[in-house]
Amino acid sequence: MTGWVGTVLYVLAMVAVVVGVDVAFFKDAPWPRLAVNVGIVLVFGAFYFRFLRP
Repeated sequence: MTGWVGTVLYVLAMVAVVVGVDVAFFKDAPWPRLAVNVGIVLVFGAFYFRFLRP
């Protein structure tokens, strides 16, 4: 159960970072916003699979 809760918290942190970066920097730029969002998700995914995967 703790692994599941940790994963959910990790995904919520990723969503918070994506939304925060969108609101702070990329309000009116759809293509750079998409590129940065994909990059953030890839970095979070790489970190998860490298360090946090059970």
